[in-house]
Amino acid sequence: MIELGNYNTLEILRDTSVGLFLGDDEGNDVLLPNKYVPEIYEIGDKLTVFCYLDYDERPIVTSLTPYIFRNTFKLLKVVEVNNIGAFLDWGLEKHLLVPFGEQRVKMQEGQWYVVYCYLDEKSFRLVASNKLDKFLNNETLTVEVNDEVNLIITRQNDLGWDVIINNQHKGLIYQNEVFKKIAVGDLVKGYIKHIRPDHKIDVSLQALGYVSVEPAANTIYQILKKEGGYLNLHDKSSPEAISARLQMSKKIFKKSIGTLYKDRKIAIKPDGIYLL
Repeated sequence: MIELGNYNTLEILRDTSVGLFLGDDEGNDVLLPNKYVPEIYEIGDKLTVFCYLDYDERPIVTSLTPYIFRNTFKLLKVVEVNNIGAFLDWGLEKHLLVPFGEQRVKMQEGQWYVVYCYLDEKSFRLVASNKLDKFLNNETLTVEVNDEVNLIITRQNDLGWDVIINNQHKGLIYQNEVFKKIAVGDLVKGYIKHIRPDHKIDVSLQALGYVSVEPAANTIYQILKKEGGYLNLHDKSSPEAISARLQMSKKIFKKSIGTLYKDRKIAIKPDGIYLL
């Protein structure tokens, strides 16, 4: 079966004036237009190509790499809005449609949005949706507290930042626990901090417990070396000053300099910390 919205490894069946026809093991074939045909090939060779629908709604394959695949999330730019919906640049000639009914807010040309790409069962077309929650499942969880996870930052709210966890679950990073600059669409590592009885998930950008201290201590140590052995931060410094300079919480900072002090790598003085 040739799958729309994904890569397929297909056999070269025949060469025609419009391109190569490729086929699968089930007798299905599809056109690879001339512009995407490799310079060197033989009938019977296998090619890995991406399948989508052309302007006439016919399955077609390309050697181009799309920015998003079927059943995945991605930050994409709106390049056109008309009476059908919004159209996204996803790296292919034909843009990806977001119908008006799949827009959480009315999309604007030139703006970027995190979307989900899927196959619409009624029209048999690849489309995208900005209504992300309906594609996320927190009823059956595949993560546990302290797990390291992959995150996509989706939007900012009054509490903090909504995130997608491992392309499966919805989570939240509280604003007062963000110690570095993040933006919608960022792909970052995170850690499961707390799972509530209703399966809402709290996420941290920092490793939890003592696991986070060693890399933080090394960060401080390397900055001290670059700054000539002095850093004008200490255990009385404000959380804001520490976050702005080191992108870590005051709690982690204090534990880290405590570790460096015990290892006799630094001296802690009223005006800051010094490299020994």
